[in-house]
Amino acid sequence: QVQLVESGGGLVQAGGSLRLSCVASVRTFSNYAMGWFRQAQGKEREFVAGIGWRYLKIYYTDSVKGRFTISRDNEKKTVYLEMENLKPEDTAVYYCAADLSTVAARTAQPYDYWGQGTQVTVSS
Repeated sequence: QVQLVESGGGLVQAGGSLRLSCVASVRTFSNYAMGWFRQAQGKEREFVAGIGWRYLKIYYTDSVKGRFTISRDNEKKTVYLEMENLKPEDTAVYYCAADLSTVAARTAQPYDYWGQGTQVTVSS
């Protein structure tokens, strides 16, 4: 069983920055691909960024490329999402997810474990 706990969300003005963290309680964190998803009110959950474990291949959704950076620290069992130049349309609950796979999937279905989410609100 994997437990994921996100933190770092909050209220920020447009153009600001936030850093989300997700700590995993699992012995073999380094064997998991990790993803960040978000769900805005009234919308479906969407992929934001993902990072694999073997080759550290990274994917981003187009709307966050150049603004968001995903990274992982296997010793700390933590995955991060550095968000810069935030826009009101980035407002959502952000979730991290874990998948026992080498490559991060860009859809939600393959992920077996999910955190409880952290709210990010960007004011204009």
